[in-house]
Amino acid sequence: MENETLKLRGLGGDKYGMEKDDGSGDDSYDPHLYRKVEHPTTNMETLIHLLKGCLGTGILAMPEAFKNAGMLNGLVCTFLIGALCTYCLHVLVQSQYVLCKRLRVPILTYPESMKIALESGPQCLRPYARFSPLLVDFFLIIYQLGICCVYIVFVAKNIKAVVDEYTDPDFTLTQYILMTFVPFVLINCIRNLKLLAPFSTLANVITFASFGVVCYYVFQDLPDISDRPAFGTLYTFPLFFGTTLFALEAVGVVIALENNMKTPKGFGGYCGVLNVGMVFVTVLYVGMGFIGYWKYGDGSQASITLNFPAEEFLAKAIRILYSIAIFISYGLQGYVPVEIMWKTYILKHLEGSDKLMLWEYVLRIGSVVITFVLALTIPLLGLFISLFGAFCLSALGIAFPAIMELCVKWPDQLGPGNIILVKDIALIIFGITGLLAGSYSCISEIVDKLTKGDIN
Repeated sequence: MENETLKLRGLGGDKYGMEKDDGSGDDSYDPHLYRKVEHPTTNMETLIHLLKGCLGTGILAMPEAFKNAGMLNGLVCTFLIGALCTYCLHVLVQSQYVLCKRLRVPILTYPESMKIALESGPQCLRPYARFSPLLVDFFLIIYQLGICCVYIVFVAKNIKAVVDEYTDPDFTLTQYILMTFVPFVLINCIRNLKLLAPFSTLANVITFASFGVVCYYVFQDLPDISDRPAFGTLYTFPLFFGTTLFALEAVGVVIALENNMKTPKGFGGYCGVLNVGMVFVTVLYVGMGFIGYWKYGDGSQASITLNFPAEEFLAKAIRILYSIAIFISYGLQGYVPVEIMWKTYILKHLEGSDKLMLWEYVLRIGSVVITFVLALTIPLLGLFISLFGAFCLSALGIAFPAIMELCVKWPDQLGPGNIILVKDIALIIFGITGLLAGSYSCISEIVDKLTKGDIN
Protein backbone atom coordinates (compact mmCIF):
# COMPACT_ATOMS: atom_id res chain seq x y z
CA MET A 1 0.00 0.00 0.00
CA GLU A 2 3.01 2.25 -0.33
CA ASN A 3 1.39 4.13 -3.21
CA GLU A 4 -1.40 5.32 -0.92
CA THR A 5 0.80 8.24 0.14
CA LEU A 6 -0.08 9.76 -3.21
CA LYS A 7 -3.65 10.29 -2.18
CA LEU A 8 -2.52 12.64 0.57
CA ARG A 9 -2.59 15.18 -2.21
CA GLY A 10 -6.02 14.29 -3.54
CA LEU A 11 -9.09 16.50 -3.21
CA GLY A 12 -9.77 19.81 -1.57
CA GLY A 13 -7.16 22.11 -3.07
CA ASP A 14 -9.60 24.47 -4.81
CA LYS A 15 -12.38 24.56 -2.26
CA TYR A 16 -11.23 27.19 0.23
CA GLY A 17 -13.77 29.66 -1.04
CA MET A 18 -16.75 27.57 0.01
CA GLU A 19 -19.00 28.64 2.82
CA LYS A 20 -17.54 28.40 6.31
CA ASP A 21 -19.33 27.86 9.58
CA ASP A 22 -18.66 29.73 12.78
CA GLY A 23 -15.35 27.96 13.32
CA SER A 24 -16.55 25.59 16.01
CA GLY A 25 -16.66 22.59 13.72
CA ASP A 26 -19.87 21.37 15.38
CA ASP A 27 -22.45 22.28 12.74
CA SER A 28 -24.58 19.74 10.90
CA TYR A 29 -22.21 19.42 7.95
CA ASP A 30 -20.57 15.98 7.92
CA PRO A 31 -17.64 15.71 5.46
CA HIS A 32 -17.96 11.93 5.40
CA LEU A 33 -21.37 12.18 3.72
CA TYR A 34 -20.05 14.30 0.85
CA ARG A 35 -17.02 12.29 -0.12
CA LYS A 36 -17.15 10.92 -3.62
CA VAL A 37 -14.96 7.82 -3.71
CA GLU A 38 -14.96 5.80 -6.90
CA HIS A 39 -14.12 2.49 -5.23
CA PRO A 40 -14.72 2.81 -1.46
CA THR A 41 -13.22 0.14 0.78
CA THR A 42 -14.94 -1.77 3.56
CA ASN A 43 -13.58 -1.87 7.10
CA MET A 44 -11.98 -5.27 6.50
CA GLU A 45 -10.42 -4.19 3.21
CA THR A 46 -9.07 -1.06 4.89
CA LEU A 47 -7.59 -3.18 7.69
CA ILE A 48 -5.87 -5.44 5.17
CA HIS A 49 -4.47 -2.44 3.31
CA LEU A 50 -3.24 -0.94 6.58
CA LEU A 51 -1.42 -4.14 7.52
CA LYS A 52 0.06 -4.38 4.04
CA GLY A 53 1.21 -0.75 4.14
CA CYS A 54 2.92 -1.14 7.51
CA LEU A 55 4.79 -4.37 6.83
CA GLY A 56 7.77 -3.34 4.72
CA THR A 57 11.55 -3.39 5.13
CA GLY A 58 11.26 -1.84 8.59
CA ILE A 59 10.18 -5.09 10.21
CA LEU A 60 13.37 -6.81 8.99
CA ALA A 61 15.43 -4.13 10.76
CA MET A 62 13.79 -4.58 14.17
CA PRO A 63 16.38 -7.04 15.57
CA GLU A 64 19.10 -4.45 14.94
CA ALA A 65 16.86 -1.84 16.56
CA PHE A 66 16.63 -4.02 19.69
CA LYS A 67 20.44 -4.32 19.60
CA ASN A 68 20.60 -0.54 19.97
CA ALA A 69 18.05 -0.46 22.80
CA GLY A 70 18.56 -3.69 24.74
CA MET A 71 16.15 -6.57 25.18
CA LEU A 72 13.85 -5.21 27.90
CA ASN A 73 14.16 -1.56 26.88
CA GLY A 74 13.40 -2.43 23.25
CA LEU A 75 10.38 -4.49 24.27
CA VAL A 76 8.81 -1.75 26.40
CA CYS A 77 9.75 1.19 24.19
CA THR A 78 8.49 -0.42 20.97
CA PHE A 79 5.06 -0.79 22.57
CA LEU A 80 5.25 2.83 23.78
CA ILE A 81 6.30 4.14 20.36
CA GLY A 82 3.52 2.07 18.76
CA ALA A 83 0.99 3.62 21.15
CA LEU A 84 2.39 7.11 20.49
CA CYS A 85 2.21 6.65 16.71
CA THR A 86 -1.35 5.38 16.94
CA TYR A 87 -2.44 8.28 19.15
CA CYS A 88 -0.84 10.89 16.89
CA LEU A 89 -2.53 9.35 13.85
CA HIS A 90 -5.87 9.67 15.66
CA VAL A 91 -5.04 13.32 16.41
CA LEU A 92 -4.20 13.99 12.77
CA VAL A 93 -7.31 12.33 11.35
CA GLN A 94 -9.61 14.02 13.86
CA SER A 95 -8.04 17.46 13.29
CA GLN A 96 -8.48 17.11 9.54
CA TYR A 97 -12.11 16.13 10.10
CA VAL A 98 -12.77 19.28 12.14
CA LEU A 99 -11.09 21.46 9.49
CA CYS A 100 -13.22 19.85 6.78
CA LYS A 101 -16.34 20.70 8.80
CA ARG A 102 -15.25 24.30 9.19
CA LEU A 103 -14.56 24.75 5.50
CA ARG A 104 -17.48 22.55 4.43
CA VAL A 105 -15.32 20.40 2.16
CA PRO A 106 -15.24 16.60 2.07
CA ILE A 107 -11.45 16.10 2.03
CA LEU A 108 -8.29 18.10 2.68
CA THR A 109 -4.73 17.04 1.99
CA TYR A 110 -2.07 17.03 4.69
CA PRO A 111 -0.28 20.21 3.41
CA GLU A 112 -3.62 22.03 3.01
CA SER A 113 -4.72 21.00 6.49
CA MET A 114 -1.54 22.31 8.05
CA LYS A 115 -1.89 25.67 6.30
CA ILE A 116 -5.53 26.13 7.30
CA ALA A 117 -4.86 25.05 10.89
CA LEU A 118 -2.01 27.53 11.33
CA GLU A 119 -4.14 30.34 9.90
CA SER A 120 -6.61 29.86 12.76
CA GLY A 121 -4.09 29.06 15.49
CA PRO A 122 -2.11 31.22 17.92
CA GLN A 123 -1.06 34.58 16.50
CA CYS A 124 2.63 33.68 16.76
CA LEU A 125 2.15 30.73 14.39
CA ARG A 126 0.00 32.39 11.72
CA PRO A 127 2.90 34.00 9.78
CA TYR A 128 4.20 30.49 9.08
CA ALA A 129 0.94 29.28 7.52
CA ARG A 130 1.90 30.24 3.98
CA PHE A 131 5.15 28.25 4.20
CA SER A 132 3.70 25.18 5.92
CA PRO A 133 2.54 23.29 2.78
CA LEU A 134 6.07 23.62 1.39
CA LEU A 135 7.50 22.29 4.66
CA VAL A 136 5.12 19.31 4.74
CA ASP A 137 5.88 18.55 1.10
CA PHE A 138 9.60 18.81 1.84
CA PHE A 139 9.41 16.16 4.55
CA LEU A 140 7.16 13.96 2.41
CA ILE A 141 9.55 14.16 -0.55
CA ILE A 142 12.66 13.58 1.57
CA TYR A 143 10.97 10.65 3.31
CA GLN A 144 9.90 9.01 0.06
CA LEU A 145 13.32 9.49 -1.54
CA GLY A 146 14.85 8.13 1.65
CA ILE A 147 12.74 5.00 1.37
CA CYS A 148 13.98 4.62 -2.21
CA CYS A 149 17.59 4.83 -0.96
CA VAL A 150 16.84 2.17 1.64
CA TYR A 151 15.37 -0.07 -1.06
CA ILE A 152 18.41 0.32 -3.34
CA VAL A 153 20.85 -0.63 -0.59
CA PHE A 154 18.57 -3.47 0.59
CA VAL A 155 18.40 -5.04 -2.88
CA ALA A 156 22.13 -4.65 -3.50
CA LYS A 157 23.14 -6.11 -0.12
CA ASN A 158 20.88 -9.14 -0.45
CA ILE A 159 21.90 -9.87 -4.05
CA LYS A 160 25.55 -9.53 -3.06
CA ALA A 161 25.07 -11.99 -0.19
CA VAL A 162 23.71 -14.57 -2.65
CA VAL A 163 26.07 -14.01 -5.57
CA ASP A 164 29.17 -13.99 -3.32
CA GLU A 165 28.56 -17.70 -2.75
CA TYR A 166 29.17 -18.42 -6.44
CA THR A 167 31.56 -15.74 -7.68
CA ASP A 168 34.45 -13.58 -6.58
CA PRO A 169 33.44 -11.97 -3.24
CA ASP A 170 35.80 -9.09 -3.98
CA PHE A 171 33.01 -7.37 -5.91
CA THR A 172 32.03 -4.40 -3.74
CA LEU A 173 28.61 -3.26 -2.67
CA THR A 174 29.12 -0.16 -4.82
CA GLN A 175 29.43 -2.34 -7.92
CA TYR A 176 26.24 -4.21 -7.07
CA ILE A 177 24.39 -0.93 -6.57
CA LEU A 178 25.56 0.30 -9.97
CA MET A 179 24.43 -2.95 -11.61
CA THR A 180 20.84 -2.27 -10.50
CA PHE A 181 20.68 1.29 -11.83
CA VAL A 182 19.02 0.58 -15.20
CA PRO A 183 16.27 -1.70 -13.76
CA PHE A 184 15.41 0.93 -11.15
CA VAL A 185 15.26 3.66 -13.82
CA LEU A 186 12.94 1.53 -15.94
CA ILE A 187 10.51 0.77 -13.13
CA ASN A 188 10.42 4.42 -12.02
CA CYS A 189 9.56 5.47 -15.59
CA ILE A 190 6.23 3.62 -15.42
CA ARG A 191 3.74 6.49 -15.40
CA ASN A 192 0.58 4.42 -14.88
CA LEU A 193 0.27 2.75 -11.50
CA LYS A 194 -2.28 0.31 -12.91
CA LEU A 195 0.55 -1.34 -14.83
CA LEU A 196 2.30 -1.95 -11.52
CA ALA A 197 -0.77 -3.39 -9.79
CA PRO A 198 -0.18 -7.08 -10.74
CA PHE A 199 3.47 -6.81 -9.72
CA SER A 200 2.46 -5.16 -6.47
CA THR A 201 0.19 -8.11 -5.71
CA LEU A 202 3.12 -10.45 -6.36
CA ALA A 203 5.30 -8.38 -4.05
CA ASN A 204 2.72 -8.65 -1.27
CA VAL A 205 2.48 -12.43 -1.64
CA ILE A 206 6.28 -12.69 -1.46
CA THR A 207 6.43 -10.42 1.58
CA PHE A 208 3.91 -12.37 3.63
CA ALA A 209 5.40 -15.73 2.57
CA SER A 210 8.82 -14.50 3.64
CA PHE A 211 7.70 -14.09 7.23
CA GLY A 212 7.23 -17.84 7.46
CA VAL A 213 10.84 -18.42 6.39
CA VAL A 214 12.06 -15.79 8.85
CA CYS A 215 10.24 -17.58 11.67
CA TYR A 216 11.77 -20.88 10.53
CA TYR A 217 15.27 -19.51 11.05
CA VAL A 218 14.86 -17.38 14.17
CA PHE A 219 13.15 -20.01 16.30
CA GLN A 220 15.92 -22.58 15.80
CA ASP A 221 18.49 -23.10 18.57
CA LEU A 222 17.72 -19.98 20.58
CA PRO A 223 20.56 -19.14 23.01
CA ASP A 224 20.21 -18.37 26.70
CA ILE A 225 18.18 -15.17 26.92
CA SER A 226 20.32 -13.98 29.84
CA ASP A 227 23.14 -13.43 27.33
CA ARG A 228 21.25 -10.46 25.94
CA PRO A 229 21.54 -7.16 27.87
CA ALA A 230 18.30 -5.63 29.08
CA PHE A 231 19.39 -2.07 28.25
CA GLY A 232 21.55 -0.48 25.58
CA THR A 233 23.44 2.80 25.78
CA LEU A 234 21.98 6.28 25.75
CA TYR A 235 24.02 7.07 22.62
CA THR A 236 22.51 4.25 20.56
CA PHE A 237 18.93 4.70 21.78
CA PRO A 238 18.13 7.42 19.18
CA LEU A 239 19.12 4.87 16.50
CA PHE A 240 16.52 2.51 17.95
CA PHE A 241 13.97 5.31 18.02
CA GLY A 242 14.53 6.22 14.37
CA THR A 243 14.36 2.62 13.15
CA THR A 244 11.23 1.84 15.15
CA LEU A 245 9.52 5.03 14.01
CA PHE A 246 10.43 4.23 10.39
CA ALA A 247 8.92 0.77 10.85
CA LEU A 248 5.74 1.70 12.72
CA GLU A 249 4.72 5.16 11.51
CA ALA A 250 2.25 4.99 8.61
CA VAL A 251 1.07 8.58 8.31
CA GLY A 252 0.77 8.54 4.51
CA VAL A 253 -1.11 5.27 4.38
CA VAL A 254 -3.48 6.15 7.21
CA ILE A 255 -4.82 9.41 5.75
CA ALA A 256 -5.30 7.85 2.33
CA LEU A 257 -7.12 4.82 3.73
CA GLU A 258 -9.46 6.89 5.91
CA ASN A 259 -10.27 9.12 2.92
CA ASN A 260 -11.24 6.11 0.80
CA MET A 261 -13.43 4.19 3.27
CA LYS A 262 -17.08 3.40 2.70
CA THR A 263 -17.72 4.01 6.43
CA PRO A 264 -15.01 6.43 7.64
CA LYS A 265 -16.46 6.56 11.13
CA GLY A 266 -15.34 2.94 11.53
CA PHE A 267 -11.73 4.02 11.25
CA GLY A 268 -11.42 5.54 14.72
CA GLY A 269 -12.82 4.36 18.05
CA TYR A 270 -11.45 1.86 20.55
CA CYS A 271 -12.14 -1.10 18.27
CA GLY A 272 -11.81 0.80 15.00
CA VAL A 273 -9.66 -0.14 12.04
CA LEU A 274 -6.71 2.01 13.11
CA ASN A 275 -6.44 0.61 16.64
CA VAL A 276 -6.93 -3.01 15.58
CA GLY A 277 -4.39 -2.70 12.77
CA MET A 278 -1.76 -0.84 14.80
CA VAL A 279 -2.06 -3.25 17.75
CA PHE A 280 -1.47 -6.19 15.41
CA VAL A 281 1.43 -4.46 13.65
CA THR A 282 3.07 -3.36 16.91
CA VAL A 283 2.86 -6.87 18.38
CA LEU A 284 4.34 -8.29 15.17
CA TYR A 285 7.21 -5.79 15.22
CA VAL A 286 7.90 -6.41 18.90
CA GLY A 287 7.94 -10.14 18.24
CA MET A 288 10.31 -9.81 15.29
CA GLY A 289 12.66 -7.50 17.18
CA PHE A 290 12.62 -9.53 20.40
CA ILE A 291 13.08 -12.99 18.88
CA GLY A 292 15.49 -11.77 16.20
CA TYR A 293 17.75 -10.06 18.75
CA TRP A 294 17.45 -13.06 21.09
CA LYS A 295 18.63 -15.29 18.25
CA TYR A 296 21.46 -13.18 16.75
CA GLY A 297 22.41 -10.76 19.53
CA ASP A 298 25.08 -8.21 18.65
CA GLY A 299 25.42 -9.92 15.27
CA SER A 300 21.98 -8.68 14.23
CA GLN A 301 22.24 -6.99 10.86
CA ALA A 302 20.27 -4.16 9.23
CA SER A 303 18.08 -6.78 7.53
CA ILE A 304 17.54 -10.03 9.36
CA THR A 305 17.73 -11.86 6.01
CA LEU A 306 21.48 -11.10 6.02
CA ASN A 307 21.84 -13.19 9.20
CA PHE A 308 20.59 -16.36 7.56
CA PRO A 309 23.17 -19.03 6.59
CA ALA A 310 24.59 -17.85 3.27
CA GLU A 311 25.13 -21.38 1.94
CA GLU A 312 21.54 -22.62 2.43
CA PHE A 313 19.22 -22.64 -0.56
CA LEU A 314 16.22 -21.42 1.44
CA ALA A 315 18.14 -18.39 2.69
CA LYS A 316 19.29 -17.57 -0.84
CA ALA A 317 15.76 -17.95 -2.21
CA ILE A 318 14.24 -15.67 0.40
CA ARG A 319 16.88 -12.98 -0.20
CA ILE A 320 16.23 -13.01 -3.93
CA LEU A 321 12.44 -13.10 -3.58
CA TYR A 322 12.40 -10.32 -0.99
CA SER A 323 14.71 -8.26 -3.21
CA ILE A 324 12.23 -8.67 -6.07
CA ALA A 325 9.38 -7.53 -3.82
CA ILE A 326 11.33 -4.47 -2.67
CA PHE A 327 12.39 -3.68 -6.24
CA ILE A 328 8.72 -3.60 -7.27
CA SER A 329 7.89 -1.42 -4.28
CA TYR A 330 10.51 1.09 -5.45
CA GLY A 331 8.27 1.87 -8.42
CA LEU A 332 5.44 2.76 -6.05
CA GLN A 333 7.58 4.74 -3.60
CA GLY A 334 9.38 6.62 -6.36
CA TYR A 335 6.07 7.60 -7.91
CA VAL A 336 5.14 9.65 -4.85
CA PRO A 337 7.88 12.34 -4.81
CA VAL A 338 7.71 12.64 -8.59
CA GLU A 339 3.96 13.24 -8.40
CA ILE A 340 4.36 15.88 -5.70
CA MET A 341 7.18 17.73 -7.44
CA TRP A 342 5.62 17.48 -10.91
CA LYS A 343 2.04 18.48 -10.18
CA THR A 344 2.67 20.99 -7.39
CA TYR A 345 5.88 22.77 -8.32
CA ILE A 346 6.98 22.05 -11.91
CA LEU A 347 3.96 21.60 -14.19
CA LYS A 348 2.70 25.16 -13.68
CA HIS A 349 5.98 26.50 -15.11
CA LEU A 350 5.66 24.40 -18.29
CA GLU A 351 2.19 25.48 -19.42
CA GLY A 352 1.92 25.41 -23.20
CA SER A 353 5.03 23.29 -23.65
CA ASP A 354 4.83 20.49 -26.21
CA LYS A 355 7.51 18.52 -24.35
CA LEU A 356 5.69 17.81 -21.10
CA MET A 357 6.22 14.05 -21.29
CA LEU A 358 9.93 14.52 -21.99
CA TRP A 359 10.34 16.77 -18.95
CA GLU A 360 8.39 14.32 -16.78
CA TYR A 361 10.75 11.52 -17.78
CA VAL A 362 13.70 13.78 -17.03
CA LEU A 363 12.26 14.29 -13.54
CA ARG A 364 11.68 10.57 -13.07
CA ILE A 365 15.19 9.65 -14.15
CA GLY A 366 16.63 12.53 -12.13
CA SER A 367 14.94 11.33 -8.96
CA VAL A 368 16.45 7.86 -9.48
CA VAL A 369 19.88 9.42 -10.01
CA ILE A 370 19.53 11.35 -6.73
CA THR A 371 18.64 8.22 -4.76
CA PHE A 372 21.50 6.28 -6.34
CA VAL A 373 24.04 9.01 -5.63
CA LEU A 374 22.95 8.98 -1.99
CA ALA A 375 22.98 5.18 -1.84
CA LEU A 376 26.45 5.04 -3.44
CA THR A 377 27.82 7.72 -1.14
CA ILE A 378 26.42 6.20 2.06
CA PRO A 379 25.46 2.53 1.48
CA LEU A 380 24.55 1.93 5.13
CA LEU A 381 21.16 0.25 5.25
CA GLY A 382 20.48 0.33 9.00
CA LEU A 383 21.58 3.93 9.43
CA PHE A 384 19.56 5.01 6.40
CA ILE A 385 16.44 3.50 7.95
CA SER A 386 17.08 5.15 11.31
CA LEU A 387 18.01 8.53 9.82
CA PHE A 388 14.93 8.94 7.66
CA GLY A 389 12.71 7.60 10.42
CA ALA A 390 14.03 10.08 12.96
CA PHE A 391 14.33 13.08 10.63
CA CYS A 392 11.09 12.83 8.65
CA LEU A 393 8.63 10.87 10.76
CA SER A 394 9.35 12.71 14.01
CA ALA A 395 7.98 15.73 12.17
CA LEU A 396 5.26 14.20 9.96
CA GLY A 397 3.99 11.70 12.51
CA ILE A 398 4.41 13.42 15.89
CA ALA A 399 5.18 17.16 15.86
CA PHE A 400 2.96 18.25 12.94
CA PRO A 401 -0.21 16.45 14.14
CA ALA A 402 0.27 18.04 17.58
CA ILE A 403 0.71 21.49 16.03
CA MET A 404 -2.41 20.95 13.94
CA GLU A 405 -4.52 19.89 16.93
CA LEU A 406 -3.27 22.82 19.02
CA CYS A 407 -4.31 25.24 16.27
CA VAL A 408 -7.66 23.52 15.65
CA LYS A 409 -8.56 23.68 19.37
CA TRP A 410 -7.27 27.25 19.81
CA PRO A 411 -8.24 29.28 21.78
CA ASP A 412 -11.23 28.01 23.78
CA GLN A 413 -11.31 24.22 23.26
CA LEU A 414 -8.09 23.29 25.02
CA GLY A 415 -9.75 21.34 27.82
CA PRO A 416 -9.71 21.78 31.62
CA GLY A 417 -6.58 23.60 32.72
CA ASN A 418 -5.48 23.83 29.08
CA ILE A 419 -4.55 20.14 29.25
CA ILE A 420 -4.62 19.79 25.44
CA LEU A 421 -2.24 22.71 25.08
CA VAL A 422 0.20 21.17 27.57
CA LYS A 423 -0.07 17.75 25.92
CA ASP A 424 0.46 19.09 22.41
CA ILE A 425 3.45 21.21 23.45
CA ALA A 426 4.95 18.09 25.06
CA LEU A 427 4.42 16.13 21.83
CA ILE A 428 5.97 18.93 19.76
CA ILE A 429 9.02 19.01 22.03
CA PHE A 430 9.27 15.23 21.93
CA GLY A 431 9.02 15.17 18.15
CA ILE A 432 11.66 17.88 17.70
CA THR A 433 13.94 16.17 20.23
CA GLY A 434 13.55 12.85 18.43
CA LEU A 435 14.32 14.54 15.12
CA LEU A 436 17.45 16.26 16.40
CA ALA A 437 18.80 13.46 18.61
CA GLY A 438 18.04 10.72 16.10
CA SER A 439 19.52 12.65 13.19
CA TYR A 440 22.63 13.56 15.18
CA SER A 441 23.26 9.97 16.28
CA CYS A 442 22.74 8.63 12.75
CA ILE A 443 24.94 11.26 11.11
CA SER A 444 27.67 10.68 13.73
CA GLU A 445 27.58 6.95 13.06
CA ILE A 446 27.60 7.51 9.30
CA VAL A 447 30.62 9.81 9.53
CA ASP A 448 32.40 7.33 11.79
CA LYS A 449 31.81 4.40 9.44
CA LEU A 450 32.77 6.39 6.35
CA THR A 451 35.96 7.52 8.09
CA LYS A 452 36.84 3.93 8.92
CA GLY A 453 35.80 2.72 5.47
CA ASP A 454 33.27 0.34 7.06
CA ILE A 455 30.54 0.59 4.41
CA ASN A 456 30.25 -2.94 3.09
